Amino acid sequence: MPASQRLYVGPSLRRIRRDRGLTQSDMAADLDVSPSYIALLERNHRPLSAELLLRLAQTYQIDMSALADTGTDDAVRLQTVLKDPLFADIELPSLETTDVVTNFPGIAEAFLRLYTAYQEEHMALADRGAEAHNIPRGAAAGGKAEASDPVGEARRFLAARRNCFPLLDDAAERLAQRVGGTDGLIAYFGERHNLRVRRVPPEVMTGSTRRLDLHRRQILLDDEMDGASQNFQLALQLAYLEMGKELDTMTRDGSFATEAGERLTRRALASYAAAALLMPYSSFAKAVEARHYDVEALGRQFRTSFEQTAHRLTTLQKSGQERVPFFFIRVDEAGNVSKRLDGAGFPFARHGGGCPLWNVHHAFRTPREIVTQWLELPDGERFFSIARTVTAGGGGFGRPRVDRAVALGCAAEHAGKLIYTQDRPAEAPTPIGVTCRLCQRAECTARSAPPIGRQILPDDIRRTVAPFGFSDS
Repeated sequence: MPASQRLYVGPSLRRIRRDRGLTQSDMAADLDVSPSYIALLERNHRPLSAELLLRLAQTYQIDMSALADTGTDDAVRLQTVLKDPLFADIELPSLETTDVVTNFPGIAEAFLRLYTAYQEEHMALADRGAEAHNIPRGAAAGGKAEASDPVGEARRFLAARRNCFPLLDDAAERLAQRVGGTDGLIAYFGERHNLRVRRVPPEVMTGSTRRLDLHRRQILLDDEMDGASQNFQLALQLAYLEMGKELDTMTRDGSFATEAGERLTRRALASYAAAALLMPYSSFAKAVEARHYDVEALGRQFRTSFEQTAHRLTTLQKSGQERVPFFFIRVDEAGNVSKRLDGAGFPFARHGGGCPLWNVHHAFRTPREIVTQWLELPDGERFFSIARTVTAGGGGFGRPRVDRAVALGCAAEHAGKLIYTQDRPAEAPTPIGVTCRLCQRAECTARSAPPIGRQILPDDIRRTVAPFGFSDS
């Protein structure tokens, strides 16, 4: 290969290896070269020969064009990270960012890992600070710390990565091609794993919705689940059977204080993989644009529930194939948050209740109807949100069921791409806050608590319309 045409593919080679969960030694053995040579290639200290290029394509069944991208994904990731306000006073030209990724891929990867760890610890610190404010008056100083929050650990893991896991998306897409779509799941279990699928009554399931019985070589499903839930459980079981290596690789990337936090994270990743199997990234990304993000229509196309589809929409941030970034939240009628995902920069309340003016809390008044709302935060940032109720359980008379509301939203700048805003005049935004303790809208009549840092006026002489009057209002 002439010197002018030498191919340096360090970042791309590293990404291919990492996405397959391989060590440098593993890849070296597969390609019949030394681990040190793989290390030199990944650091761009050696060009890729034509012979090794062919061997790579044959061994890992990849398109050679995948190697032509010499770090674009990492460059985009690094540029995104460098937009953090932490670096606002540093001049960081995009050309320099690309140079770092191309010429020093190891340094770029180390920085990205460090930033991810920083994000996790930043969120954990915010949680610990909020917990400290909630310590009851009179509690002993320096006493035993509160028990770690496993749910919080899992949420921090997902949030630090913006709920986007290309490794799982790619693996699920390959698996979906082998399965042949939702209709092929049952046949695939039989042919590949010698497992038959049986739908049985709840009394046989004894409190389970899905159970793998390896002794009798069968997968049991609660026959009162709807079709979308049954498909999801089958996809979830398949993810555990065939994507365990990828799930373990992703989980090891986290830092967990508790075993429960690690288990909940692995469970969330398995659910992500199951959704990616039912709604493969490439075809789903094309469909969302063709249907203008119509959640119900997409659910019909992929035979998934409203919640499953809305959840999947928050994950479409794969480099080079990004779609509208969404946030997602699920609440019950008491306002308890049972699921929260953010890919749109929405400042969710980490502690305490959300804003009662947000219509996700009003969706229970019109069950299964989609309600829309424009939102404006105190800093002037605007978002567009849709909300609808969803039901879990039921399936038979007298069976327990739970009604919750889910909200899906995006920044106002992206709202025009959604079917819910097209051919409809924009409504005045509803002024909301993140949570009352952090909202400085002094005249809000829906306020349940005073904001931090404001002095409350006595009401001996005057009572304000708002629940609290403030000395500087």
